[in-house]
Amino acid sequence: MSSSCCGTKKQKLNNSTSVLCNGSVISNKEYGNKTIARREMCFFCFDVLYSHLYNLEPPKNPDFCNDSFPLFVTWKIGKDKRLRGCIGTFNAISLHNGLREYAVTSACNDTRFNPITTDELSKLHVSVSLLRHFEDGADYLDWEIGVHGIRIEFHNEKGNKRTATYLPEIASEQGWDQIQTIDSLLRKGGFKGLVTPDIRRNIKLTRYRSEKVSVSYQDYINNLNSNC
Repeated sequence: MSSSCCGTKKQKLNNSTSVLCNGSVISNKEYGNKTIARREMCFFCFDVLYSHLYNLEPPKNPDFCNDSFPLFVTWKIGKDKRLRGCIGTFNAISLHNGLREYAVTSACNDTRFNPITTDELSKLHVSVSLLRHFEDGADYLDWEIGVHGIRIEFHNEKGNKRTATYLPEIASEQGWDQIQTIDSLLRKGGFKGLVTPDIRRNIKLTRYRSEKVSVSYQDYINNLNSNC
């Protein structure tokens, strides 16, 4: 999250040590290709943020499933959907608690931005991304733009292990090829030296897929009105 496009917050990812790269974060046999992400998850994020901003009682637990997944919550604002906050975790976390935590954390604790205010609420869009199907890449090019998110592990110029990630949509949104994406991700993770072919070859890459669902504040209000 140290770059101008969405990805994991660097501090959070560096503290996250339980990522499983063999698909066992959540049982793929159990879910197969079943879609887990629901618009109701985004509505719940708006409920949580609204309650937080107005110092109200937190919303009750939602009706959607409470299984555990790595997840990200992204807030954007305005017609041009400028990034307003994005933080998540690679640890598998229960959806109810995870969305409660990251709806607020991404809105208020993304260090690139000031906390979201009540004045901005009506202009917001929220996205929930559930991360699935983790696989070890054979090398730093073993992934597909627009299909896979990537997480890299590497050693910086001081020999310290660092990690960084981009969600699947980032490379496409930025118009990057694979090399540009990898080099940007190295910088995002704090690598300050010259990026050489050897540096790229020594990267350990994990690819994953994301189920993403998004709603606007107006969608949220319409949903509230339809349930009255």
